[in-house]
Amino acid sequence: MRKFYFIMLLTAFFSLSCGKEKKESIPAESPSVQSSAEFYGAEIVTSMGTIEIAFMDDKSPETVTNFIRYAKAQFFNGTIFHRVIKDFMIQGGGFDTNFKQKRTYNPIKNEAANNIPNKRGTVAMARTAIVDSATSQFFINLKDNDFLNHTDDSEQGFGYCVFAEVTKGMNIVDLIGEAPTGSFSGFQDVPQVQISIKEVRLLKK
Repeated sequence: MRKFYFIMLLTAFFSLSCGKEKKESIPAESPSVQSSAEFYGAEIVTSMGTIEIAFMDDKSPETVTNFIRYAKAQFFNGTIFHRVIKDFMIQGGGFDTNFKQKRTYNPIKNEAANNIPNKRGTVAMARTAIVDSATSQFFINLKDNDFLNHTDDSEQGFGYCVFAEVTKGMNIVDLIGEAPTGSFSGFQDVPQVQISIKEVRLLKK
């Protein structure tokens, strides 16, 4: 079965991520993250510049802890922004530079009921049609995308959990959002010039 991560746009679905085969979760052992209290944010160092984000751990504690776990494991290093849609969002955190989908930890609980809106500059989790299916992939909103917000507890209305916001480098986010895109190996909206995440540096409080 192909694995798809997507965002609902009105009544249509956009594929956010896919792999040729369903990926098994990586081993349960992972860097210890007791809580998100140690870090206030992170620097996402990309091939086009650095983006700094601030966590919203008071409203999205499990989601922030999940992101920190991946960052501590250096999981994001060498991944790419594999999907970019102008005036919508940029998405990464799941594929390496060879466009191979990386194995992930187990999915987390969707905390979109925290009602943090998907506004321009916020960072949210990508997921499948299953409400609690987010793993490593995240996206940054290029504009206010209110249709991605939590409206009810159904699969259609649960929404996409915001867990951080860009505090520096929104110009880099916009630059990535302007990248020319096309099709690649069955994927849509792929930047024609690869945009990589060199590393994610956690910022201590």
